[in-house]
Amino acid sequence: MRWITGIAAALLTVTMAVPAQATPGPTWRLHTTGSDARLRGLSAVSPLVAWASGSAGTILRTTDGGRTWEQKAPQGTAALDFRDIQAFDAQHAVALSIGEGDSSRVYRTDNGGKTWQQTQTNQEPKGFYDCMAFFDQRHGLIVGDPLNGRFEVLATDDGGRSWQILPNTGMPDAQPNEAGFAASGQCVATSGANDAWIGSGGGAQSRVYHSSDRGRTWHATATPLPSNASSGVFAVAFRDRNHGVAVGGDYSPPNAGAAATSRDQGRTWQAASVGGYRSGAAWLLGNAVVAVGPTGSDLSLDGGQHWRQFDTGSFDTVDCPGPVTCWAAGEHGRVATLGVG
Repeated sequence: MRWITGIAAALLTVTMAVPAQATPGPTWRLHTTGSDARLRGLSAVSPLVAWASGSAGTILRTTDGGRTWEQKAPQGTAALDFRDIQAFDAQHAVALSIGEGDSSRVYRTDNGGKTWQQTQTNQEPKGFYDCMAFFDQRHGLIVGDPLNGRFEVLATDDGGRSWQILPNTGMPDAQPNEAGFAASGQCVATSGANDAWIGSGGGAQSRVYHSSDRGRTWHATATPLPSNASSGVFAVAFRDRNHGVAVGGDYSPPNAGAAATSRDQGRTWQAASVGGYRSGAAWLLGNAVVAVGPTGSDLSLDGGQHWRQFDTGSFDTVDCPGPVTCWAAGEHGRVATLGVG
């Protein structure tokens, strides 16, 4: 917890108009991956083990804290874009590729990426998978763009070995042009055994959908984030079933950022401001939250109400599996871990 304390002290000194260099602040420590892919999928298991996935059929794994990386993608998938990945340990992982029709697929490995089983292929020509999240090692959800006027949700209860399309009768009607953003694998989030949230944009309002029964029924709530073809909620993250953040904005120039917080399971949202368009978010220790995007990274120490930018490097996604472990990934094979500078 020492570096978290350092982050808190660093931001406090800035607030008090004391020179920021007086106290070490948070900083990303880059790791050499040997890849030039854009890594929008990330699953950090521990300080030593992490998986990252992205363009050109890329799936990378490290088991030594980022010092070395191996390409672990299924054979024959160089044309796929793996926008999301969920790892349970160094051996077991589920990867999601995106795109219209059968470009949206799911693969699972039980031997560290030596071999993969293709466990789901989108059969709808206009279907498009966006993101994936798991409640535990067996139960998970995939969210796809609306089909027949409602978001498509798939569920697994065997760790991604098989998937079932859930009936859409419990899903509210989508707005015209409403969709999810497959920018970071974080347009769906889970907390506990049953609660899940979906972030959306593109319609008249940006919205967050909440389910308390593992994806069978949903309730949609408007958020303060802007919404058009290039803006909306790009990532949702919940510390527990009550406290959540939504980040996004507009990814087109000038890359305007926006955020919101909820303290009531996503029933209501309060606007907040971040340093620019942000596509990923993750909770750290207590009320600390980190958000990342192509123009920089921000940290909040009060649950997302106020943010301070601490880095200007480009990242697309972030994952913090423990209170003192945080990874980020993005373009040109960039992967980093968070520390104190």
